[in-house]
Amino acid sequence: MTARSIASLTLSFGLVSIPVKLYSATESASGVGFNLLTSEGGRVKQQYVSEATGEVVARVDMTKGYEFEKGQFVVFAPDELKALEEGASHVVEIVSFVPEKSVDPLYFDKAYFIAPDKRGGKPYSLLQQAMRKSKRCALAKWSYKGKTRIVQIRPAEDGMVFQQLLFADEVRALSDLNIEQVTVTDSELQLALQIIDQVAEDAYDATAFEDEEKKRILEAIDRKIAGKQIVSPEAPADESGGQVIDLMEALRASLSANKAKRAAPAKTSAPRKAAPAEVEVLATKPRRPAKRAAPKAEVKEAPPAKVRARK
Repeated sequence: MTARSIASLTLSFGLVSIPVKLYSATESASGVGFNLLTSEGGRVKQQYVSEATGEVVARVDMTKGYEFEKGQFVVFAPDELKALEEGASHVVEIVSFVPEKSVDPLYFDKAYFIAPDKRGGKPYSLLQQAMRKSKRCALAKWSYKGKTRIVQIRPAEDGMVFQQLLFADEVRALSDLNIEQVTVTDSELQLALQIIDQVAEDAYDATAFEDEEKKRILEAIDRKIAGKQIVSPEAPADESGGQVIDLMEALRASLSANKAKRAAPAKTSAPRKAAPAEVEVLATKPRRPAKRAAPKAEVKEAPPAKVRARK
């Protein structure tokens, strides 16, 4: 499906203006949603109720106000609210260039993509390549919907990312937690580094991960549609037993376990046998629409699904 831009902007780069279009860089893939129903199975809906009278208030009778003192509001008409947003500008002014790694990801908010608009191809490519060459990113001001935002514009291989940043007062300080700094020995540090090296990767591959909880819930829903009972999986046993763990022994055991895992032949890496309670939830076929749910007899004859469910 063709991506749709959500805004037309102009990057101000010195005396150069770059017309661009703004696109959302992410899409919602939230968890499974459940509807609120009555005991008879009908949907329920939300209503707004007046705190003063307890009566239901229709949306057409609502207005917006700002509470300047406890219980006292100044009310704004729709045209006044619109006037508050008219300060927004389509011009995004670049104010500085900083090393790309100098922006802590902790300040990252919503991410967007920007692509060149009409007659913006060459200046867009110039800015992208200049930032890649200098290993710097741009910091810019963006006024949108009555609020000034700080954004980071950074080059990527196929274009540029328009990263909205949080302000300093929106990010908490880790130092506020007063975390105790405990001394570790050189031997402990060396063992920890060996464990890191054993499972180290050259880069982050987002496709290597999936939402396992969402997958498990969807599989359980398929079983429910097929008339099966949903059984809670058994909680993993607590192997610590409340005992004090020797850090060095735990590090050595982790190192040995990783070596054994890597040395094991591929054919021996069979999935762990699930407990009976887990089988009821996890041994299912892939997600299907309700109208095509498999009958009970077919659900039992699906051994491949058991293997896939445990991966």
